[in-house]
Amino acid sequence: MLDVVNRRPNLVIALIAGYFLLCIVLRLSASTSLEIDESEQAYVSQFLMLGYGSQPPFYNWLQYGLTSLLGPSIATMTLLKNGLLFLSCLFYGLAAREVLGDRRLAAIAAIGVLALPPIFLLAQRDLSHTVAALFGVSLFLYAFLRTLMRPTLFAYALTGLAVGIGVISKYNFAIVPVAAVLAILPEPKLRARLFDWRILAAVAVCALIALPHGFWILENLGVASNNTLNEMGTAQDSSFLSKALKGTIALATAIFRGAAIPLAVFALVFRRDLPAIWRADGLWTRVVGRTLVLCLSAVLLIMLVVGATHMREKWLVLFLVLLPLYLALKVEASGVDTTLSVRPFLLIVGFVVVTTLMVVSARAVVRPWFGKLSRLSIPYSTLVDTVVQQQGREPAMVLATDKLVAGNLRTRLHSANVMVPGNTSGPPIDHLAGPLLVVWSDDGKADAPPPAQLVNALKALGVPETEMKPQQLPLPYLHGKQQDRYSFGYFWIDDPSRSAPTSSLSSPG
Repeated sequence: MLDVVNRRPNLVIALIAGYFLLCIVLRLSASTSLEIDESEQAYVSQFLMLGYGSQPPFYNWLQYGLTSLLGPSIATMTLLKNGLLFLSCLFYGLAAREVLGDRRLAAIAAIGVLALPPIFLLAQRDLSHTVAALFGVSLFLYAFLRTLMRPTLFAYALTGLAVGIGVISKYNFAIVPVAAVLAILPEPKLRARLFDWRILAAVAVCALIALPHGFWILENLGVASNNTLNEMGTAQDSSFLSKALKGTIALATAIFRGAAIPLAVFALVFRRDLPAIWRADGLWTRVVGRTLVLCLSAVLLIMLVVGATHMREKWLVLFLVLLPLYLALKVEASGVDTTLSVRPFLLIVGFVVVTTLMVVSARAVVRPWFGKLSRLSIPYSTLVDTVVQQQGREPAMVLATDKLVAGNLRTRLHSANVMVPGNTSGPPIDHLAGPLLVVWSDDGKADAPPPAQLVNALKALGVPETEMKPQQLPLPYLHGKQQDRYSFGYFWIDDPSRSAPTSSLSSPG
């Protein structure tokens, strides 16, 4: 098979599709419980809104559409994520073919995307919006390079579509098209594409996609930015120089962790030709290389301005994804023989990504044997089955303390309206429906009485406290030892009050 792929490198896309199909199968086999991002998507897939909080809405919209068609389930969550990852590799491969004459190197560039840790590791554990942004970057890269190579009205419009999708997928995506435009300015032949009248089509398409959410941002700027700034460490009280040093070190470390494996694989496969590859230069190596450097420089500048001291590989993957294409362009510019290059590249990357996938997929079953329990071990499915069996029917509405609980219950109770009081990712709760199930847990502890968050919400909606009769339900962990228990607190109300609240229980999104 490897010999066939070496002769027909286009088959690499079929192998990549097979890999993501394996990802779907193993995730469905691992656990019936959800990770944090999966739970959030299961929860917000009930609502179609212009904004959901600190992340743009594109992934949420896709999840809403797919859930409307197939219903809320782990399969729906997994299918969307791995489908977008496959499309990212597909469009990346098409982008590589626009500027690489050697089809083997185009295949290697597509395989190289899988070697990025946020894709073969983090995405298979728990990512959502970053996956959508990766799709946006790959689509933009293809459309942008196609526009530079073969300028047509369709290519310009496709570029606008990609930019629009990207900016409503992840806010830091905006760095990529700006850097790409700056990267072609020193090249007179390419610079002329910026002054083509058809660029107006790109701007119009982009605006049509991005402006609705843009209006939402203007009204919810704090909600859209505060969480990300806090995660980057901007709230720390220290001097500018101290923050600048910490931020620079954090960025350099994240770049190294994100780029180390692709660089190592390219160096190993082309080890005999490294001096020639290092010296090689060409039009497209300059354009892609400048784009990559400008993106990372922009990140450093932003970190210095806002005083950020933390950086993660998943935040940089939108820019580091350019690295495999840049390295493939350097190899082609050097003129080295690539006849036997696909086979070892595919073997090395395939071993890394498949082995990692097996380890990630097995952790839900293996870790409990050693007393290390995770979110995939929490028995949400057992909770639902037990309560429904006790009551003899499913609830029409569920109130939960957070999106982790709400999302997991949503995938088991397809017809129920699942809400989280006070959460801005959903609409305000203005009524209750019965029967009503109220669930809470504090990391496996569910001491009575129920949390004030739920009690106050119910009181505001007219439910008397006498109707709130909390119960505890300790259940065995999934794949855990029988003596280990995870406790839920809950109560069931057959006919909750329908009185209208005097104020909203959730800030409008």
